[in-house]
Amino acid sequence: MPFIQTSQLADGYDVVIGGTGFGSMFFLAGLLRSRPGARILLVEWGDLRDHAWQVEHQSNSLLDDAETYRGEAGEKPWNYTVGYGGGTNCWWANTPRMLPTDFKLKSTYGVGTDWPISYDDLEPYYVEAEEIMLVAGPDDIGAVYPRSKPYPQPPHNLTTADRMLKASMPDRHFALPTARLRRPIDGRGPCCNTANCRFCPVEAKFTALNTFGPMVERENVHVLTGARIRSVDLEGGTAKGVVVTVGGEDRRIAGDLVAIGCNGIHTPFILMRSGLDHPALGRYLHEKHIITFEVLLDGLDHFDGGIPTTGLNTMLLDGEHRRDTAGALGYFMNNYRRDGLRPVYGRWRQTLPLEYFVEDLPQEANRVLDDGGEMPRVSHASRSEYCRRGVERVIARLPDVLAALPVEDIIRRPDVPTGSHVQGTCRMGADPATSIVDGGLVHHQVRNLMVLGTAVWATCTMSNPSLTAAALSLRAAQLLGNSKWQSA
Repeated sequence: MPFIQTSQLADGYDVVIGGTGFGSMFFLAGLLRSRPGARILLVEWGDLRDHAWQVEHQSNSLLDDAETYRGEAGEKPWNYTVGYGGGTNCWWANTPRMLPTDFKLKSTYGVGTDWPISYDDLEPYYVEAEEIMLVAGPDDIGAVYPRSKPYPQPPHNLTTADRMLKASMPDRHFALPTARLRRPIDGRGPCCNTANCRFCPVEAKFTALNTFGPMVERENVHVLTGARIRSVDLEGGTAKGVVVTVGGEDRRIAGDLVAIGCNGIHTPFILMRSGLDHPALGRYLHEKHIITFEVLLDGLDHFDGGIPTTGLNTMLLDGEHRRDTAGALGYFMNNYRRDGLRPVYGRWRQTLPLEYFVEDLPQEANRVLDDGGEMPRVSHASRSEYCRRGVERVIARLPDVLAALPVEDIIRRPDVPTGSHVQGTCRMGADPATSIVDGGLVHHQVRNLMVLGTAVWATCTMSNPSLTAAALSLRAAQLLGNSKWQSA
């Protein structure tokens, strides 16, 4: 890999990309397809820590994310990885798509806002991202998330409880799509179900390290680690490059196009420090609310599936209830790290952990701020009443979801404080007055500046965001390749 020192920096680049997570790396992949000779620089605040180091040290990075922002006392935490590969290192590789109605929440249900693109616009890029990640999934899930091609790998094995639910609601319960291998490939093993997915011991899950090595080994791609982007260098409404701090010194790096994908907390902070001002910039910070349950089973042993999370239940996901109540997506867990085995002799495995992802309506008051400090300040005072009603709906309807199982009791367990899904602070939209970027991820005012990753989320959605972030970047790169910038 061409990891360079500052002395090896070129005088200028065609493209400077901030960050090396999902948004940035898939954007790079798309750019190299449409413009293979472009001179591209990746700037990463953290360091490269290879797979062996991460497994040995049980850490994804030397930088503690909690020290890279300042939160308000008593508010929820935010997790992300600052290091080469970003969230591709720490994620659990769950890859459901967004729903078609997620893109048109306002026009369909009269709440929230609409994205400036549709599901159909993104669908071919979902397919491409799934093929790059080698996603294993069930093709019948297309009844909920329409798809034009089969998954690259077959689905993982369900648990007995999943199979019972699948039989009772075949169009609502599915094997979870996941970027964990079902079949080994190129020295990477199939998922071993250790539930230690942050540090996958067999490299079953997709990461930037095990997939994008050949891409960044090209001579025209440089990677500068240990370099924090401070601002975009703007002149006359045009991005001229970036200002970075590296080795204790500030340095300007020239670029014809700048794309910032430094997560939903630091990306708006960088834009603020660049002198960009907008009523929506930094606002609408959000992520879904994760609630958990332990289901005690009567005579049915659990934990006999193939991966740590096996089933995806969509019974409470979409419908007219979303006019005033959040949708929710159910995850059926096949690991007992959270609640442990059932402490009853002979009934150790008669327990089923569940998680539900409940959407939120992004609140303008929840935001990232630049108050002059070294790190951004984050304020997330509350979730919406819409989300609260969604939680109550899950609790009320869960017995119906589980009707096919021999349920003895349903126990509400503590909520998960963060799903590591930082979204919404540079939201996309068709109206420059209310959004930061357009449907191609291009800044409305600075047309050679782009924002990558989950900062652009216009609404919360229930799905994990990584696959969608990858697809959005592939689409943005394709649109860019089709534009006049290609001949610049």
